[in-house]
Amino acid sequence: MITWLLSLPWVRRLGLWIGAVIAAVATIAAIRRSGERAGRLEERLNQQKEIADAERRMLDASHDRPRDRDDLARRMRDGSF
Repeated sequence: MITWLLSLPWVRRLGLWIGAVIAAVATIAAIRRSGERAGRLEERLNQQKEIADAERRMLDASHDRPRDRDDLARRMRDGSF
């Protein structure tokens, strides 16, 4: 039965078209997944940049802090605190 059906040219042509459509849909799905992954990686990179910037600002701020109580008192007297 199947051999008879496959011997018909229009059935073979239909099978080729169905195969081509399935391949195109699979390709589009793979491209979409790749784009989503790239978007997630870009978002993660932006978050890491923000975190590194915040850490750098905290370290810069810690360089200007008073080292001990005497330094704090001197800065408060001078008005440079």
